[in-house]
Amino acid sequence: MEKAPRQPMPSQDPVERSRNFQEVALGYDEETALLEASRCLNCKKPLCVSGCPVEVPIPEFISLLKEKKYVEAARKIKEKNNLPAICGRVCPQESQCEAKCVLKKKFSSVAIGRLERFAADYEISKGAEKPELSPRIGKKVAVVGAGPSGLTVAGDLARLGYDVEIFEALHAPGGVLKYGIPPFRLPRKVLNAEIGYVESLGVKIRVDVVVGKSITIDELFEEGFSAVFVGTGAGYPLFMGIPGENLNGVSSANEFLTRVNLMMAYEFPRYDTPIRMAKRVAVVGAGNVAMDSARTAKRLGSEEVYIVYRRSREEMPARAEEVEHAEEEGIEFKLLTSPVRIIGDKDGWV
Repeated sequence: MEKAPRQPMPSQDPVERSRNFQEVALGYDEETALLEASRCLNCKKPLCVSGCPVEVPIPEFISLLKEKKYVEAARKIKEKNNLPAICGRVCPQESQCEAKCVLKKKFSSVAIGRLERFAADYEISKGAEKPELSPRIGKKVAVVGAGPSGLTVAGDLARLGYDVEIFEALHAPGGVLKYGIPPFRLPRKVLNAEIGYVESLGVKIRVDVVVGKSITIDELFEEGFSAVFVGTGAGYPLFMGIPGENLNGVSSANEFLTRVNLMMAYEFPRYDTPIRMAKRVAVVGAGNVAMDSARTAKRLGSEEVYIVYRRSREEMPARAEEVEHAEEEGIEFKLLTSPVRIIGDKDGWV
């Protein structure tokens, strides 16, 4: 018999949160985190670690949580992951570490991601200290792109003794964490704290630099960099190739979310980035980006927002938690449906 069930994540009321951009998931308090941590079996062969892309020492950090050593738990995570407060929120733990949890064979897996978030948030609240760095080895590395991969590589290299400089094309670091993921999933204060931690390791970040135009990779080598890591992101959006995609009122998720998240359109006119919202909005696709777009449109005042997806609910690539949150907020789902045409009016609008 299971000694304690998996602890639910407290969240904002669906009606209330669908009108604001504050974080939806509120996080565990200390009592709940300790109860969830007590569920961990401390397996001798922790399969959960093999499910983690960066092999975070999961049983070790959870053991520290059990001992109420919360800052030490965060530092244990940071031995492998420089961005735990971010990963605790947006990584698909249910298909990675938690999918391998031994408890899942009979019960629910340990909420590893939520415990990672608790430890990381606790450390941030106390003021994260930088770890002891390796001696400088006298070599410089350039990192192109200040997104999750660039920040991770830069942090790891800095800890190994390299002098690292990140070159970011946009006016703020963060990449998709900044322009793609809305603040109701990843608060900006959390993102900025994690970026600040990477900078505290000695990493320099230069914004408004487009490598390939402002400066070339050859010129970076000429400036004394020994290596260049290119982490420029996923690139251009994909369209469906159907009639009507060039109509006014059609946009890619990249453009829509960048205007809202990076350019602060949701605080217009405080930030001069207006965005036109319609009463009825259709979002084609059912991944995390589609859920972010639909839920953002709802918060910006659209009355009817639809997810239009060509496959079944079970085949949705979005995280189950994001789908549930979207449904709670009133997003409607049109499944097994594939658009063939977008119809416009005489003025060229959808």
